[in-house]
Amino acid sequence: MLYFYYILAGVVSGVFGGLGMGGGTLLIPILTIFLGLDQKVAQGINLFSFLLMALVSIAVHYKHGFISTKNIFYIIFFGIIFAILGAFLMSFLPSKILKIVFGVFLCCLAVVEFAKVFKK
Repeated sequence: MLYFYYILAGVVSGVFGGLGMGGGTLLIPILTIFLGLDQKVAQGINLFSFLLMALVSIAVHYKHGFISTKNIFYIIFFGIIFAILGAFLMSFLPSKILKIVFGVFLCCLAVVEFAKVFKK
């Protein structure tokens, strides 16, 4: 039965990742809350699966002309630098702090998205 939950987590995060929403916003809570994994392990699994899903998503989105390459170098360059800094910082923080930070991030994201809906 446990494998069913892992497959379900992969399906849900894959669908939302393919839509460009970021499957990790669902995968990390599924892995930590429902499957009992440590926050750091869940984030590591999310990052690894994201790399694989992103390659497929990039190919499909590029094929349909949904990717603009203008100024992409700056995004990639600073994204890599801050990903390294973030991973370094994460290695020193306890899992409990990471859970709180991620929870606050999700709450802020929810507020922003609801505001967008009601603004229209």
